[in-house]
Amino acid sequence: MRPLILLASIAVLSPISQAQDRPAGWPAFAKQMDSLARAGQVVGGSAVFVKDGRIVARHHYGLADRTRNVSVGDRSIFHYGSITKTLTAIAILQLRDRGKLSLDDKVIRWVPELRRMHDPFGMMDSITVRMLLAHTSGFQNPTWPYGNGKPWEPFEPTTWEQLVAMMPYQQLLFRPGSRWGYSNPAYIYLARIIEALSGDPWVGYIQKHIFSPLQLDRSYFGATPYHLAEDRANNYTIVRDSATKSNLVRENGRDFDPGITIPNGGWNAPLDDLASYVAFLTNSSGGDAERQRRFDAVLSRATLSEMWQPIIRQGAAPESRMGLGFFLLDHEGTPLIGHTGSQAGFLSFVWVNPQARTGIVVALNTDSNVRDVPAALTPIMQRALPLLRPAP
Repeated sequence: MRPLILLASIAVLSPISQAQDRPAGWPAFAKQMDSLARAGQVVGGSAVFVKDGRIVARHHYGLADRTRNVSVGDRSIFHYGSITKTLTAIAILQLRDRGKLSLDDKVIRWVPELRRMHDPFGMMDSITVRMLLAHTSGFQNPTWPYGNGKPWEPFEPTTWEQLVAMMPYQQLLFRPGSRWGYSNPAYIYLARIIEALSGDPWVGYIQKHIFSPLQLDRSYFGATPYHLAEDRANNYTIVRDSATKSNLVRENGRDFDPGITIPNGGWNAPLDDLASYVAFLTNSSGGDAERQRRFDAVLSRATLSEMWQPIIRQGAAPESRMGLGFFLLDHEGTPLIGHTGSQAGFLSFVWVNPQARTGIVVALNTDSNVRDVPAALTPIMQRALPLLRPAP
């Protein structure tokens, strides 16, 4: 552990440097974020803009915890949901680069339990690692589709055995490889492969091979460590009160158990750790040889570029495609790489422009399940993406 290098990795700039390097549209974006957050009844949120591996602009909104009256701050820890999938994808490519597997290997080799699932196409044995990464396998989207909102129900399946027990009552939804269909369970199956090939639990593998070399020392999975508990943001959901016909902000509790689904949505961290992750994705070592060595130890630039090649269109939007674990977006001629996240009441996104070595991360602690209060993440993201276009 090198504290001085870690501090350099998140590069706290002077106000003068920040003013010079932040995008010209940042003040307007911050105002728009606040306005959209208020409209969405968001309790709290935060955003950072990263350039050349440094946080050059930061904005906080509202409260990390209403009950404790704690404002969102630089140390606030959010949950990033499906952004976690990018870690799982990187781990698979690490193992591929080490000769442990091929992306065209059949998944059934490591997850034979999948033969229990109903396969109307007779193609279960044809599903490859590549298909899981790109969401073209035909597996369903939700991991736990049987919840009815009862307090005794698990948040997500807590063990692999629960997932296996559900397999006979599930089926492939489309012919593998024929189209795109987002799947959370697909990334649990990838985690099983990682565990089989490495001998480590998925959490331990990510800690050893991604978090440690990138020095993301406040990133964790599962329950919040005691020494970070004060920084953990609570999360909330806007719900409709059937008795009063009014909207209520329901507190969900600061910690929750993603169970077996952690590999597809379990990352917790302050935004500074996500900023360091953006520095890695954009290869922004700042000429620091040790930092570049750590980046290259996680994954080579050639492999990251491979992950960012389009495989299939993501839904109907022609500008949105899927690579290996990352969403690819052509935003008005600017190619962007990223992912979004949504779990419990937390919402988030990370988008980067590798060519410009810029990135933006936004995290909110409030979601909505009522029609008249739409979730604020998408409109905030629409205002954030132009900041990543090259300056004229």
